[in-house]
Amino acid sequence: MYITIQVICMDIGEMLGNSFEYTKEGLMGKWMKWVLLIVCAIIFPLIYGYGIKIMKGITPAPEIDDWVGMLIDGIKLIIIEFVWSIPIMIIAFIVMGGSILAIASGSDAGMAAGALGFLGGMLLIVILSIIISLFAIIGAFRFARTDSIGEAFNVSAIMDTIQKIGWAPYIIDIIVLVIAMAVIGFILGILMAIPVLGWILYLFALPAVTIFAVRYLTLVYDTAGT
Repeated sequence: MYITIQVICMDIGEMLGNSFEYTKEGLMGKWMKWVLLIVCAIIFPLIYGYGIKIMKGITPAPEIDDWVGMLIDGIKLIIIEFVWSIPIMIIAFIVMGGSILAIASGSDAGMAAGALGFLGGMLLIVILSIIISLFAIIGAFRFARTDSIGEAFNVSAIMDTIQKIGWAPYIIDIIVLVIAMAVIGFILGILMAIPVLGWILYLFALPAVTIFAVRYLTLVYDTAGT
């Protein structure tokens, strides 16, 4: 067990280091490319489309070309993410609607049931969101690698990929990324408190953060050997 944990930690360290170097090589000294990526981040489907290029495993960080193709791929990825989120929205609607009706009854029992139902429903939504996110990430990569939206919802293939990565390593890898993004988000939040300059720094940070995160996930996906 100790050796397994040690190996996972070493792999994560290598992936973080690789992602940092990939980002640095892709942006440092390439200021026009950096500015264009800021434009892509503002017109957000474009940054999604650029992310698809990275997800394909292109190294070094791809150049910005085929704006129409990037836009189309970005819109497709947004649609894929929306479809994956539908079960969460349905559960949220049921939970919120049921809780509001129970609370609106005005009785003590109804209000108590509504409050309990809301808390239980929120817990269910959080758990469901985590599970769906694990599947949606791999689905997005299947789309990027095959150019098929249908493959983004190929649950059996997605399950097979996760099993090849390993459920425990995969979950740990994602947790590490979430923590890293939370730390970066906290720092950016502080910077944004600086008038004007803070927002400029935030916009410049967006491409770097995006490239880093997508590259990290690409390395995680590639550990499946697919």
